[in-house]
Amino acid sequence: MFTTISLRNETIVYFCVAKLAKQPLISSVLKKKILNILKYTAFTSLGVLMFWLVYRDQDFSQYWYRLKNEVNYAWIILALFLGLLSHISRTLRWQIALEPLGEKPKTSNTFMAVMIAYFMNLVLPRMGEFVRCGLLSKYEKIPFAKLFGTVVTERIADMIVLLFLTLLMVILNFSTVVDFGRQNPEVMEKINSLVTSPILWGGLAIAVIGVLLFLKFSKKVSNKNKIQEILNGFIEGIKSVFAMKRYKAYIAHSILIWVLYYLMFYVTFFSLNITKDLGPLAALTTFVMASFGMLAPSQGGIGAWHFMAATTLGLFGVDFSDGKFFAFLSHTSTNALIIILGAICLIILPIVNRKYDPKPEIDIKKI
Repeated sequence: MFTTISLRNETIVYFCVAKLAKQPLISSVLKKKILNILKYTAFTSLGVLMFWLVYRDQDFSQYWYRLKNEVNYAWIILALFLGLLSHISRTLRWQIALEPLGEKPKTSNTFMAVMIAYFMNLVLPRMGEFVRCGLLSKYEKIPFAKLFGTVVTERIADMIVLLFLTLLMVILNFSTVVDFGRQNPEVMEKINSLVTSPILWGGLAIAVIGVLLFLKFSKKVSNKNKIQEILNGFIEGIKSVFAMKRYKAYIAHSILIWVLYYLMFYVTFFSLNITKDLGPLAALTTFVMASFGMLAPSQGGIGAWHFMAATTLGLFGVDFSDGKFFAFLSHTSTNALIIILGAICLIILPIVNRKYDPKPEIDIKKI
């Protein structure tokens, strides 16, 4: 009897779930969750595959021995400190971008949002940009679209600095870049196709034209439309860069962030005997080439970053197996800092903002 009732209840529950799943709202939520799971699985699988391809013949017990006996961790600690300074600089740059919008979020909230973003990028590539905007929007009551507009300008600034570093690296170390291209034609072909892609430049041109047209005609249209309101906020966020009073500080932080990235990478050279004598130019070349590995659609550029770093070090006389060990040490220590700080910030952020109200409502009775 109890079995019959149990089966009947399960049938009713199943029927209700099935009916709910057919509802448009529930169906769209389920589809979105399934899509997110599939994307996460795909990117994770890609990262694991790339990492396996680079390290499939490696004995990790030997790595454990080398980590205990060959690494000077004083330099790793210094590298992580420089990494922390770069995250603080990124925080301050974001606050400068928000000033023309009349927004002044707490530095602590902005920093924690940035660190959680780095942490989330290790879960799903580019997910962190949406997460940090969402967090600051929630706790500082700033429109998400405005925040995301400032993040887009950040990405443009970062790309300009990276391209400048690439040009500097090519000028200072042209012969090494040529050697790399000869030894890795498929890699250079992909980088070249990315930079010269008509889709990329065509998309940018269309985006610019779209923005200009929107700015021209949006004033003639009512602002009541919700989509237009979001677009207005997004455009306002992008335009904030051109309205900065402290634009020099914004540019300085944009440069400082990448200088600190480079110094963090270069300092790690001194932690190992195999790389400590290579010099700053070798570090710059390896840093820039490895940075292009971050363009791969995998968490933290896993696999692709390691391959690019190890291969470039080979041009300076470092054995490929030693280059892979350096890449493993550098990438792992950097991401360990992000995971620890990101996880701490993820826990602390809601606690410290439990009673925080950045824009309290005006009490009409007191007026």
